[in-house]
Amino acid sequence: MILTKAKILEFIEQELEEIERDYKKEAERLRQTDPKAREKHAARNRDRRKAEKEGRVKKGDGKDVHHPNGYSKGSKTVVEPAEKNRGRKEKSRKKGYNKK
Repeated sequence: MILTKAKILEFIEQELEEIERDYKKEAERLRQTDPKAREKHAARNRDRRKAEKEGRVKKGDGKDVHHPNGYSKGSKTVVEPAEKNRGRKEKSRKKGYNKK
């Protein structure tokens, strides 16, 4: 059997299709192992439930509960569209950002 570049690439593609990562499962596993991450996740869920109880958001409405000053206990939250909240660049990734 003669192996050509095309056959090798086809074989690799087939192998990659069979191995699909479950990103939700990986994230959940990581969240459960780190105590600080678990605490932050629980706090974010708590803030979301509080906003739902106040009637500011509903399940499936496409809104996120945003923490403008980062998460801290008792921080003020703002409700905004998910695409705006998730589309915002992090400061650390902006060009010319120097952490002091």
